[in-house]
Amino acid sequence: MQKTLCVYCASSDRLDPKYAEAASAIGREMVRRGWSLVYGGGKVGLMGAVAKAVKTSGGRVVGVIPEFMKAKELAYDEADEMHSVVTMRERKLMMETHADAFVALPGGWGTLEEIMEILTLRQLDVLRKPVVIFNQDGFYDELLKFFDRMIAEHFNKPVEFAVVHCGQDGE
Repeated sequence: MQKTLCVYCASSDRLDPKYAEAASAIGREMVRRGWSLVYGGGKVGLMGAVAKAVKTSGGRVVGVIPEFMKAKELAYDEADEMHSVVTMRERKLMMETHADAFVALPGGWGTLEEIMEILTLRQLDVLRKPVVIFNQDGFYDELLKFFDRMIAEHFNKPVEFAVVHCGQDGE
């Protein structure tokens, strides 16, 4: 049975092209390794880049998009499956249940909120799926330092962060 990777990432088209290039490379590598994609369903930004790369490489794309985003014509219509939901909470739950593992590429508030929920579920032992933070060009350096501070000041245990793989460019 094919494994499915949930990718959280930016939906903005105003980014440095290096981010879209990396998202596309990750999409192609997913297919090469036999993984399908579940993601936020968008056709723009890094979301669009990873989805298009998976699709054009022969992989399976499953999108989950809230109705209000679909109404703005932001959905990637070429997806193999596109699930419409009402709320962002429904979206996150559907993506989580479809995924065998999670990766956070560079992104904004939404990306951060989504991966933090997954990390919290890991901490609470509700979820036992792999988590990767793709730290492209040091994008997440400050966040990772903050995680270290949480551990140093005993808000979290080292073992809780040990489950997260922090990938760098080229990994």
